[in-house]
Amino acid sequence: MLTVLANGTTFRVLYVEDDQQMAAAFYQAFSETASITIVASLQEALYYLKADPNIDLVVFNDRLNSTSFLNAIRDNQQIGKLSTILLTGESAVDLNAEPYRGRVIDVFHYGYSEAAFQTRLSYLILKKQYAEKKHSAEDEEHEHAQGRMPIGKRLFDITLSFLLLLMISPLLLVVAILVKLDSKGPIFYGSKRVGMGYKVFSMYKFRTMRTDADQMLASMASKNMYNVKKVEEATDQICEECQLAGGICQRPLFLDDKQVCEKVHFRTEKAKAMFSKFKEDPRVTRLGKILRNTSIDELPQFYNILRGDMSFVGNRPLPPYEAEKLTASGYARRFAAPAGLTGLWQVTKRGGAAVSDQERIQLDVLYAKKYSFRTDLMIVIRTLKAVWQKENV
Repeated sequence: MLTVLANGTTFRVLYVEDDQQMAAAFYQAFSETASITIVASLQEALYYLKADPNIDLVVFNDRLNSTSFLNAIRDNQQIGKLSTILLTGESAVDLNAEPYRGRVIDVFHYGYSEAAFQTRLSYLILKKQYAEKKHSAEDEEHEHAQGRMPIGKRLFDITLSFLLLLMISPLLLVVAILVKLDSKGPIFYGSKRVGMGYKVFSMYKFRTMRTDADQMLASMASKNMYNVKKVEEATDQICEECQLAGGICQRPLFLDDKQVCEKVHFRTEKAKAMFSKFKEDPRVTRLGKILRNTSIDELPQFYNILRGDMSFVGNRPLPPYEAEKLTASGYARRFAAPAGLTGLWQVTKRGGAAVSDQERIQLDVLYAKKYSFRTDLMIVIRTLKAVWQKENV
């Protein structure tokens, strides 16, 4: 069923593709989620956008000269800010380089997974829904639910973060020097995070990992602390329902030209963890372990608080790949609260306490519903007691 937004409109996608087979496949896969318009060239896309600039997303095939398209978008004030997803055959695309920076929000390679694209599309739709609800006049009285930072909380953040940065500036200088001497790489690490109202920003820390940490992540999936403990199921295994039917699969699903049981497949997918965290992480440097155990690596986030990206207390901002998994309404509620340096989850489940990703979400949602100055003060006090942690995570 086509997603209808709060104002009665649909999420609109302009797909730029001259291959009729690819265009038809895209329309068939995503037309039930969004309103799809297909054009076959760069010129048609620019003409369409000038005539109707209210497009939510452009999906552009790199083969049709994406560089010229992005430069034209940049120079045309009538079109305004536009989000673009690039389809490409290139092995690597630097989204921080021109002309991609600020205009291309994601890259999918030819032969991409429709499920992965659907997840990204659902995230963008939910983000727009949230923005519309946030500015709805009838919801103004529910400031917490709509993700609006209370003025008193913001003034407190500005004052305290400025004073703390001033006081600890000598310590920041010493740590910066030590990080540079300990291992090669930059002093600070800025990673993309999704915070309050689905705002994406760069969250800063002192670098505590090796420069190849991201490349090591894929090989460490089995060590994820949030993995659900389960018996491994073979891909050709059938479910209990199929076994009762004499071993004949009642719900066959074809993936990569191979038949699997649909029920087993989705049970396996559901069991995959939503968050990533590791004990005795081999990516962490020698100095990084000390900085993490004392939480000194978090100190540059006072700058994020001063900027307004975060608050002292809130829900931890998530990497985009984690935030995109929390698109269900019950999960999305956590993004109504400010992103925080510390929060209810950290002080409730700090140290050796067992924690699942579902427990973490529930605590985040609870904070979003009930946060107040009194709640924040309690969390700050408990954070000060827990800050000298002993757990290497």
